[in-house]
Amino acid sequence: MSTLLHFPTPPRATGFIVTIYGDAVEPRGGVLWMGTLVEACAEQGISESLVRTAVSRLVTAGKLVGERIGRKSYYRLTEAARSEFQEAARVLYLPPVEPTGWRVCLKAPAHLPAGWVAFGEGVAVAPDRQDVAPVSGPVLSGFVLSGAEELAGVMAQHWDFAPIMARYDIFLEMFSGLSDKLAQKAPLSGAAALALRLRLVHHYRLAALADPRLPKSAWPANWPAPEARRIFVESYLALAEAADRHIGRSFHDSEGTLPDETPATRQRLSSLTAEAGR
Repeated sequence: MSTLLHFPTPPRATGFIVTIYGDAVEPRGGVLWMGTLVEACAEQGISESLVRTAVSRLVTAGKLVGERIGRKSYYRLTEAARSEFQEAARVLYLPPVEPTGWRVCLKAPAHLPAGWVAFGEGVAVAPDRQDVAPVSGPVLSGFVLSGAEELAGVMAQHWDFAPIMARYDIFLEMFSGLSDKLAQKAPLSGAAALALRLRLVHHYRLAALADPRLPKSAWPANWPAPEARRIFVESYLALAEAADRHIGRSFHDSEGTLPDETPATRQRLSSLTAEAGR
């Protein structure tokens, strides 16, 4: 791990393996040798026994499928997991699309999909975004709610912002100023760049995927998401070239080393570069 930043504790093994597959493996075919996974986690202070236990849990949860070839084990994402990872990638690697309005369901079911919250008996509300799951019942879309000065307080009664803000604050505490430090120091080794990028993605993912991404008028005061996004984009781009080269040298599937880049990784970098230039 780079000496640029100090992380006092390792990340949780299961969640970090999800990060490795999402950032490095899914856009390169979705298959990884267990030995590579052990090495990547060791860079973060995660033991081999914890890695193997976490992989077993992910298999049980239907996220990974194992295959043994000779004496080596390989794990690939299930099709359901790949779909989930691709949805997450849209949040992480594409520019945020701010919703300008709301969806209001007038006869909401008892169990609401992610993105929706109950607003009184039989009524549910969600931000008007394409990635919000549909809900059964009549839905009004595109509404602009009035009383903007009171809206954030009302929304705070229905969305629990505190744990999300805490995750963003942890991310900011860890990574603020990273892109400046990278520009001032000698280039990192590929291994250090990848280890740092994976940690960057991991902690940003924990916050960004929990963020309901509401219209700005509903944000609580001092909402840290925009600053966290800026730091994520700038730091990811600064680490990308060396990290991707290292993946191409050291990450293996059953056919050999994974490619440095693919159309999917190039698209990610293109989108992030365009966002950074706005």
